[in-house]
Amino acid sequence: MLELIDTYWLYFLVGQYPDGPLGGLVLTILLSGAALVLAMPLGLMLGIARVSRRRAISLPVGAFVQLVRAVPLLLVLFWVYFFLPAVTGVKTSQAATMLIVLVVFDSVYLAEIVAAGIRALPKGQLESARSLGLGYGQALRHVVLPQTLRHGLPSIVNQLVSTIKATSLGYIIGLSEVSFIATQINTLVFTRSVEVYLILALTYFLLCFGLSRLAFLLERRLQRRPVGAH
Repeated sequence: MLELIDTYWLYFLVGQYPDGPLGGLVLTILLSGAALVLAMPLGLMLGIARVSRRRAISLPVGAFVQLVRAVPLLLVLFWVYFFLPAVTGVKTSQAATMLIVLVVFDSVYLAEIVAAGIRALPKGQLESARSLGLGYGQALRHVVLPQTLRHGLPSIVNQLVSTIKATSLGYIIGLSEVSFIATQINTLVFTRSVEVYLILALTYFLLCFGLSRLAFLLERRLQRRPVGAH
């Protein structure tokens, strides 16, 4: 195993870069992080809309959230990569396709995190902020959302873990993320498949377990923190 790592570690890490497109573990991490960052504004808006008292807003958004959550990510990946170019005439790259799909799914799950965080706050906080002269948007921005995001941080980190694992579906469309690179390495040393895929499994485990532990520690720290502490 050590010999495999010594021979192919750079290819496993960045793919063909700089002689070709970026790939490997670095692409997996960059795609996951970029998807979560880009999905955050949309997730915030959808989450706020989910708890809106106006049913004309909350019901359509709720239906959209439930629809996306009910559809397998792989199916949406196929739609975006194969169906949309046939309709629009615009074909996106594998990385762009994967990013679009991840942003859509992350925004929906972030919306649920935000909505749950808002519902968990004492009901009088928004009204108290409004009574002090703040508008609805100001009350959300300065009072509600900071608390919601702080308490939802462990869930957001866990969503990053899910996103990292979801990038492996890019293998289906030829995206050179880390599992695709591992498969290519396996074709070069086909007699050592167990070692190749064990390295891949350990890579995912170390990355995802580390982030899961971070989420756990954040959750414990927030539970120990006194209410109203800053």
